[in-house]
Amino acid sequence: MKTDIEIAQEAKLKPIKEIAESIGLSEEDISLYGKYKAKVDHRILKKLNDRKDGKLILVTAITPTPAGEGKTTTTVGMGDALKKLGRKAVIALREPSLGPVFGVKGGAAGGGYAQVVPMEDINLHFTGDFHAIGAANNLLAAMLDNHIYQGNALNIDPRRITWRRCIDMNDRQLRFIVDGLGGKANGVPREDGFDITVASEVMAAFCLAISLQDLKERLSKIIVAYTFDGRPVTAGDLKAEGAMAVLLKEAINPNLVQTIEHTPAFIHGGPFANIAHGCNSLIATKLALKLADYVVTEAGFGADLGAEKFVDIKCRLGGIKPDVAVLVASVRALKHHGGASKQELSKENLLALEKGIPNMIKHIENIKNQYGLPVAVAINRFPTDTEDELNMVFDACKAMNVHAAVSEVFTKGSEGGMDLAEQVLKLIEKGQNEFKFVYPLDINLKDKIETIARNVYGAEGVDFTREAEKEIENLEVLGFRNLPVCMAKTQYSLSDDPKLLGRPEGFRITVRHIRVSAGAGFVVALTGDIMTMPGLPKSPAAERIDVDEEGKITGLF
Repeated sequence: MKTDIEIAQEAKLKPIKEIAESIGLSEEDISLYGKYKAKVDHRILKKLNDRKDGKLILVTAITPTPAGEGKTTTTVGMGDALKKLGRKAVIALREPSLGPVFGVKGGAAGGGYAQVVPMEDINLHFTGDFHAIGAANNLLAAMLDNHIYQGNALNIDPRRITWRRCIDMNDRQLRFIVDGLGGKANGVPREDGFDITVASEVMAAFCLAISLQDLKERLSKIIVAYTFDGRPVTAGDLKAEGAMAVLLKEAINPNLVQTIEHTPAFIHGGPFANIAHGCNSLIATKLALKLADYVVTEAGFGADLGAEKFVDIKCRLGGIKPDVAVLVASVRALKHHGGASKQELSKENLLALEKGIPNMIKHIENIKNQYGLPVAVAINRFPTDTEDELNMVFDACKAMNVHAAVSEVFTKGSEGGMDLAEQVLKLIEKGQNEFKFVYPLDINLKDKIETIARNVYGAEGVDFTREAEKEIENLEVLGFRNLPVCMAKTQYSLSDDPKLLGRPEGFRITVRHIRVSAGAGFVVALTGDIMTMPGLPKSPAAERIDVDEEGKITGLF
């Protein structure tokens, strides 16, 4: 079979003007970035305010594995299948980060015959949104250090600076640095560090804002440091929010592209789901809901991380709710959860599959019982899956009274997703939706964390370090008690230990640190060994990516 990039390069794209027209957008509503990409003016949301929202389909997955689940591919393929069924459908996705593109995960444009295109552009710089977010982040860092250098009128304690610089690349060398060296003229020496751009609070605030003014207000609330007497210092105190918003005034407009089968797709924003809330921008989702009858979107990683944050953060702050959820699973991934090694996943192994299926069941339980949503399971089929293995997964879904369908969109495009799309439409038509949040906002921060850990992860309880206890106490005194919680946890396990696969029992979650993202509007609880700056693997994807004299890119996936 051809590679993803070969399939994407051979696709016959329609001019983006035609794609825009298909969902009612005029030339005045868009700004062209070449023939096949456009920015959509976010301000048209106000014009569409009285229009009824379409139906929202949330795609999530079992706990991720190296075997692959195919969440984005399924999202794209289902959007194409809905379109083929005569429905007015739009897809809403996150933008890829250059870190994973050049690292180990690869891009985030789908795969096979279920891709958004132009694939190379989407995975490489795209329309420059991430660079704008990085520039705004680093402008704030520069203004902070300059304020201290110029006399420190705000009485900032250099030992309590919480704002870090960022770059959209995996670079472990930059996690912890010392800067301001070289004498008085070069700044004030202090410990510093970089995060990857997708982990920046600017990204999180950007993806939850609903207008430029709202974004500016969120930026002003970002806490960058504390004074010697413990008072928080914000970007607003540094008078930085206006200049930051200027850098983001074009980036805030959602990006419009298309799939290989010409389904419109909004791709905008990209916070990591194990660090932040892991969803595309609220503006893009709300705009899609006004322009389409069906919107297919995804939340990052598994249903314990991305879907929980989609529900408790994005839906709560944005006033939206899904009509149905699709849980993506694969036989290969479930066998991995059952103890099979990566080298053995192509062989039939019913014992490993049986041991791994409880992971899927836990995610089904979460979607039905914790989020109150009807759910369909998409079994992302690989060529090595046997009928006996597929039937075992079907039987497990049937026992849970859940619809399941084989998805073959990777190899067949929309044709491979018709059964899944039809089942999803039936679930929506039934209207059996009891959508709810996992916790109320008026309980304290520790209780919110405990509720998520026990009810969503299946933990016996939570252990807070002494430092985390003090941080919670301080944040509640400062007035952040009623914010939602964003759990920073490994994506590879329901627990905070990436080695505990399947559906672990008897474990506890350890919360090491608590910090507030006041601009984004949530409190972050850091568990396990979560880092905000990844590193490259021993053999990064970058070693295999190249471009020839004609500008043709190879090695991108």
